[in-house]
Formats: sequence, structure tokens, C-alpha cells
Amino acid sequence: MKTRILSGLIMLPLVILLVIGGYVLYAGCFLIGVMAVYEFYRGFKSMDIHACFPIAVVAAVALYGIGIADHVAGDSIDTAFKGGTGTLLMLWFFGVTLACLLYLFKIEERKPEDGMATLVGIFYAVFFSYHIGLIGMIPETKILVWLVVITAFGTDICAYFSGVFLGKHKLCPVISPKKTWEGAIGGVLGSVILCGVFGLIFCKPLLVHCLIIGFAGSIISMFGDLTASVFKRKMGIKDYGNLIPGHGGILDRFDSVLFTGPIVYYYIAFVIA
Repeated sequence: MKTRILSGLIMLPLVILLVIGGYVLYAGCFLIGVMAVYEFYRGFKSMDIHACFPIAVVAAVALYGIGIADHVAGDSIDTAFKGGTGTLLMLWFFGVTLACLLYLFKIEERKPEDGMATLVGIFYAVFFSYHIGLIGMIPETKILVWLVVITAFGTDICAYFSGVFLGKHKLCPVISPKKTWEGAIGGVLGSVILCGVFGLIFCKPLLVHCLIIGFAGSIISMFGDLTASVFKRKMGIKDYGNLIPGHGGILDRFDSVLFTGPIVYYYIAFVIA
């Protein structure tokens, strides 16, 4: 019980970030991305793979800086990749890839895996988290940032209880032995219901969109959870960190959120906006 209380107290500031939104949430996403990529790189050390954390930090600062420039310039979400700051984003992709390749030039000390791990960590933790901050910066639809958390955590909780009471058929026994098809179905249904309730109460005109996001986001969030499990199994670790009592590190808690954020963002960009 004490562990659960401590976990709740640690997660409370994250709820506050969602309530405040805007630049405060944006900054919070930056910190989550940087902390998550640090934990991700630390896990690779058990495999004698040494990613470059400084490159990730510089990449994070540059990416989130581009986002602020985009917001200040007033560019709309559906034109983000069509010029202006969109060109800066393409430059960012090039710069990150180039930096990770140049990192290998100290050939007597580094292996190709070091550069590849660096690149994957930046895209996985930094770039994915960036989308969540962007959603909170869109005045017309910023309330939908809640769906990122509701979908990810709702799926996790509903899948857990569905699996405990109804689970019989293993989903991915090699990756995650405890997950079942019944739990997965329960997670999706739970996410759709929770997102629907949220839509009815807070944004009724977007109710149908909330239901769709609840369905699609739930499936993607489970992919995020399983992806994190794949890495941990290969790394030979139980958790990425111990920051959150009973839940491991930042990446352990936000593995599904990192996958859900981009889905919600791009749904808004191509369907709602």
C-alpha cells in the first residue's frame, strides 16, 4: 500500500501538467523524453552497447526548439511538413542521423551498434514524446491530449483486470507471458468506453473521434508496451529504472504513452484539423 501511495504522489505532477497544458506541458514532455532516452541507453550497457546521451540531449533541445518556433510562427498543424519549420524538421532528421553516424568514427572504441542504439533512442523516446507536447499546443483540440493518457493507461488497467479474470489464451508468450487475448480485447473495449465517456462530458462534438482514437490508440499502446518488453528481454533487465516505486522508471510507465501520442497527433492532423 505504501508503494502505491508513493507512486500516486509521483504521478500527480503529470496530471497537473495535463491540466495546465501549453508550454508547461510541452516542457514536461521534453523532460520525459530526455529521462526516457537516458534510461533506454542505460539498459543497453548490459549488452556492452554504449549509446551517446549528449547527442540525444542536443537532438531533444533542437527538436523542441523547432516546435516552439512553429508555434510562434503560427503555422497550422496540417502544414507542418510543407515548408517553413517543416524544412527545419527535415534538417533535424538529417542532422540526427549524421551525428549518430559520425559518432562511429572513433572506430577503435565504438561499434555500429552504438550508433544505431543512439539513433533508435532519439526517435523512440524524444521524437515520440514530442508529439504529445504538440497536441497540447493546438488551441482548438488541445483537450484531446487527455486521450493520450486515457487510452494508454485505460488500456493497461482494463487489460490487466480482463486478463486476471478471463485470460486463457496467451497473446505473446515469448515477449510477455502474462498477456492474453482476453486481456487485450478487454483493454481495447475499456479504452473505447473511457474515451467515449470523456468525449460525452468534455467535448461532445468530437465524440465519434474520441471513440475512434480510443480504439486505434489502444491497439497501438499495446504495441508500445510489447516493444518495451522486447528491449528489456534482450537487455536482460526487469525495469528501465526505479524512479517510480512499484512501476520502474519513466520509460516503464510511459512506454505505451510514447506510442499513443503520435497516433492521436496524426489523427488530429489528418482527420480533425
